[in-house]
Amino acid sequence: VQLQASGGGLVQPGGSLRLSCAASGGTFSTLSVGWFRQAPGKEREFVAAISWTAANIYYADSVQGRFTISRDNAKTTVYLQMDSLKPEDTAVYYCAADLGISRTASMWGSWGQGTLVTVSS
Repeated sequence: VQLQASGGGLVQPGGSLRLSCAASGGTFSTLSVGWFRQAPGKEREFVAAISWTAANIYYADSVQGRFTISRDNAKTTVYLQMDSLKPEDTAVYYCAADLGISRTASMWGSWGQGTLVTVSS
C-alpha cells in the first residue's frame, strides 16, 4: 500500500490542524494505521493509531485529549485532528500502515512521506 500524508502547515499555539493520510494500491480497509512524528534531533515517536475496524484506538500520553484519529474506509483515508496545538507538537508527521498495531515505529511496514507541522507565534 502507498500512503500520502498531507495537511501540515504553520499554526499558532492553541490552533488546530487536520492531517490526512490517503492510501492507494492495497487492501486499506484491513490495515491498521498509525501516526508518528519526528522533531529535529529527536527519534520518531508514536502519536496515535487506529485499527482497521476503528474498534481499537491508541494515543500517546502527550496528545491524549487534544488529538483525535479517525478513518473513512470508503475514502481510504485516515485523519488526525489536532487541537490545542503546542510548540512542542512541532515535527514532521508520518503515517504508517500494517496488519498489526503497535506503538513501536519499527513494527510498521508501510510509510508515507511525512508532512511538516510547525506551531509557532
